[in-house]
Amino acid sequence: MDVTGFRDMGARRFGRVNWLGLRALAKREIMRFLVVWTQTLAAPLVTAGLFLAVFTLAIGPMRGEVMGVPFISFLAPGILMMTIIQNAFANTSSSIVISKVQGNIVDTLMPPLSPAELVLGYMAGGITRGLMVGVVILLAEAIVLGEGIAHPVWLLVFVTLGAALLSAIGIAAGILSNKFDQIAAITNFIVVPLSFLSGTFYSITTLPPFMAALSQVNPVFYLIDGARYGMIGQSDSSPWLGLVVVTASVLGMMALCWTWFRKGYRLKP
Repeated sequence: MDVTGFRDMGARRFGRVNWLGLRALAKREIMRFLVVWTQTLAAPLVTAGLFLAVFTLAIGPMRGEVMGVPFISFLAPGILMMTIIQNAFANTSSSIVISKVQGNIVDTLMPPLSPAELVLGYMAGGITRGLMVGVVILLAEAIVLGEGIAHPVWLLVFVTLGAALLSAIGIAAGILSNKFDQIAAITNFIVVPLSFLSGTFYSITTLPPFMAALSQVNPVFYLIDGARYGMIGQSDSSPWLGLVVVTASVLGMMALCWTWFRKGYRLKP
């Protein structure tokens, strides 16, 4: 019997949802990054701090207000979201690739976990890491800037959706990749450009019409714009539009990951 057969048999045996298995997978993914917290939680704080310091020292004094707020206040939400999504992506993609390189991916595929439970279990780790990094950076930014949050609920919604979207993209990247070089290529040529070219450091109103229109088909733009609305109360687009676009993107990526797990695409030995 193949891997898919064992999973189907286990799903029938344990009912519609294998809560024990799902919880075990989620706990494994969370503990995986907590044991190296200096790399997964402390290092992003340093990186975000360096971004803020460099941009503030380099062009902050010469730059006027953006969207009616100081440049550093405008920059902070973009740095926050960029760090969250990069860490969420790294958590899920690295977990799957490490298992494939070490040859123990079968230990995850053989237990009675359905494709949906596998997707949710991996995403739980990525979302948790993204949100923990976000909390640390948000506290640091609040201390440095001394400003409150304009719309806390909107901020929570968008950072959670951002972590979820990039966690799902990380699963897809991990399934596609068989070695670390391939993950690095996806990170450098897809994830980083999407986060940098989506209004992190600027308002898209300053772009030429073609570039502005191109930015608006990038779901990461809506994540950063939504986080900015949550923090400073200003944004380039409606947060409701961003909510629809990002939610649809999350569901679409989860469906893709579910399909690939169900078929065992690039996972079966």
